[in-house]
Amino acid sequence: MSRLASRFAALQADHTKALIAFVTAGDPDLATTEDIILLLEHSGADVIELGVPFSDPMADGPTIQRSSERALLSGTTLHGILELVKRVRSRTDIPILLMGYLNPVYAYGYGSFCQDASAAWVDGLLLVDMPPEESSELLFSARSYGLDVIFLLTPTSDAERIDAVERLGSGFVYYVTVTGVTGARTSVSTSLAHELVRVKQTISLPVMAGFGISTPEQAAEVGKLADGIVVGSAIVKLFEEYSGEELKQRLVSYVTGLKQAIS
Repeated sequence: MSRLASRFAALQADHTKALIAFVTAGDPDLATTEDIILLLEHSGADVIELGVPFSDPMADGPTIQRSSERALLSGTTLHGILELVKRVRSRTDIPILLMGYLNPVYAYGYGSFCQDASAAWVDGLLLVDMPPEESSELLFSARSYGLDVIFLLTPTSDAERIDAVERLGSGFVYYVTVTGVTGARTSVSTSLAHELVRVKQTISLPVMAGFGISTPEQAAEVGKLADGIVVGSAIVKLFEEYSGEELKQRLVSYVTGLKQAIS
């Protein structure tokens, strides 16, 4: 059983929803990211999504765009991120995913990347611009090296796309709660409950809902409907506003509050 599957099974046995925390790798530098992974875990995160910075993050709002810019300016590379995960593995067993865009992985080479990611103890990969119907080459390499490949579903996903994600995805399904780019929202979509019921009638994998969740109240509301939540922009925003020990204190307080809200 994979680390992701084991974590979700344990959460289900405890009747607890999952909290997936996103941070951009290398913002402000990789050494800080390494410390933050452990901090997030101790604060209640069940899974870590490391964003791979990219120069044209079309699915991301301004907060994560600026975070990617800071990470790239600090010299962050895909190779450096894999080395980071390999180092942190000696101190934690928390599932770690890489989330980003196809271009850096394609340039690296699917086979070489999946081999190196597996050797670094990465658990899975989510490429927001990789349609499941066009993912056969990546899936072959990922499965060869034991990596989960997570796909997105959105409010506009039709039955054919939902079926493709069910057949081809592994680990979990990332359900995008709103149309548009990432970023904190002031409210949860009134149609989310209906949409998640529709998706979960077909999808056997755990369904994690994200995009726009920013408050414990929103986390609790979405957590009642999905198997877990993903929070990104609201966490990344703290990196823009704080640094050093104050950043760590703010992260602990915020992530602890999110986990308590969905427990």
